[in-house]
Amino acid sequence: MMEELSLNILDIAQNSISANAKLIEIDVFEKDVDNTLIIRVKDDGNGMSKEFLSEVENPFFTTRVTRKIGLGISFLKEAAEMTGGTFNIDSTLDVGTTITATFVKDSLSRQPIGDLTATIIALVTLNPQVDFIITYCVNDNNFIFNTKEVKTMLGDDTELNCPPIVTFFTEYVNEHILNLNGEGT
Repeated sequence: MMEELSLNILDIAQNSISANAKLIEIDVFEKDVDNTLIIRVKDDGNGMSKEFLSEVENPFFTTRVTRKIGLGISFLKEAAEMTGGTFNIDSTLDVGTTITATFVKDSLSRQPIGDLTATIIALVTLNPQVDFIITYCVNDNNFIFNTKEVKTMLGDDTELNCPPIVTFFTEYVNEHILNLNGEGT
């Protein structure tokens, strides 16, 4: 099992990139009133056939040739269910896939979210060909980071992975996440 939920997000998003996604939406919703933490990753990638979808939660099933097991989806499912939460995958061939994991937020079995900023920055800067819409919501307050909007503001020819922009993104995303959690200045 992965130690932090942000690593699960990274793994699932990498699966989306491998499935030729051009747009990946990542939502993290923390709701105290419902005592839930919801992680949703939606992509416009290749999608999965019904046969493939029936096997994808099996840790001994993978399409990778570098190893014989695929643990990312099964780890996320197990992490959600250990808290009393739920897990769901919806996928349509040639349309895309949506993975939703719901956690009981105050469960002692719930893993920490971890370094969500580092996950977001890694995905955005290492995959400039992919657009990301990342929504982080704590109760009624949210932060949305949309790379399409960033590219429009900076100019389409701007490299999102150049060091000054990576530094800015890191500070910007981290500040918003900290503020939503009541830890900002």
